[in-house]
Amino acid sequence: MEKKQTYHEHTDIENTLRLRQVLATLPSFCRDYFRAIDATTTTKTRISYAYDIRIFFQFLLETNPSLKEKSMTDLTVQILDQVKAVDIEEYQEYLKVYQNRNADKLETNGELGLKRKISALRSFYAYYYKREMIETNPAVLVDVPKIHEKSIIRLDADEVALLLDHIEHCGDTLTGQKRVFWEKNKERDLAIVTLLLGTGIRVSECVGLDIEDVDFKNNGIKVTRKGGNEMVVYFGPEVEKALKNYLEVRENITPLSGHEHALFYSAQKKRIGVQAIENLVKKYAREITTTKKITPHKLRSTYGTALYQETGDIYLVADVLGHRDVNTTKKHYAALDDARRRQAATAVRLRED
Repeated sequence: MEKKQTYHEHTDIENTLRLRQVLATLPSFCRDYFRAIDATTTTKTRISYAYDIRIFFQFLLETNPSLKEKSMTDLTVQILDQVKAVDIEEYQEYLKVYQNRNADKLETNGELGLKRKISALRSFYAYYYKREMIETNPAVLVDVPKIHEKSIIRLDADEVALLLDHIEHCGDTLTGQKRVFWEKNKERDLAIVTLLLGTGIRVSECVGLDIEDVDFKNNGIKVTRKGGNEMVVYFGPEVEKALKNYLEVRENITPLSGHEHALFYSAQKKRIGVQAIENLVKKYAREITTTKKITPHKLRSTYGTALYQETGDIYLVADVLGHRDVNTTKKHYAALDDARRRQAATAVRLRED
């Protein structure tokens, strides 16, 4: 019997093939770096770094007159020694708005995009400098862009109830094809949103779920976390009910070949994608709140906030959300800690009135 290929295995294979295509457009010496980081990074990280480093070489070709007649694949490792810290500072400025030759479109980068691209370049330079293939490391002289922390956007308890009620009943007033479409997807959409709100799993983890990953005996789902680690996340009775209602509908769907194991199906009877879940969450959420841009990640924040407010246990929240470093969790929920500290000011009475 042929071994079942998981969603994450399939994605890794696709990313590996795509990485090879990108590497073919880069200078040949870059292959050493990507081979070296293979064991310590995911395929998703490597392909992101490959795109980022390709943009750096595009910048050099566009801005350095001595490279005007050269193509990217002509460049050798010696080019890295010709770059100064001021050039990398110019590159940071370039990254804010530039023309992507490969996609033929204008690209922009905010703080997060800039930080990732400079971090990729620093890692790239560090590899060749450590192996004494270059004599200078200008990337280490340039500060990584600072990220300004934003307050957590999340749904309040009443908005959570309104969102679930809206998904369940918004089609009651619809007619014709719109009503047929709503009835067809209602149980699936309700199950997805309830699962995201009730477990805090990432949208990529939700997409990757197979039917075999759901365990109603223990009310848990087996998810594959960032980095490939598997973990069982437990759910409550509301999630259980929503999943069971959806599974009754799912039994009547005949999926396309290769998608038989997927838990959630798209309208095309294939495994649902990240974009489809993002779209359905936005579609329903904008009917509930116009002041908050709600995405699947905001539903994750909603769960994390509720769990922390109920338990006060930051280590539990970090574990359930799959944060490898509890400091990541502390950073996100620091504002809630401040609110708890303010409560402490009036919790202890020194004298009775």
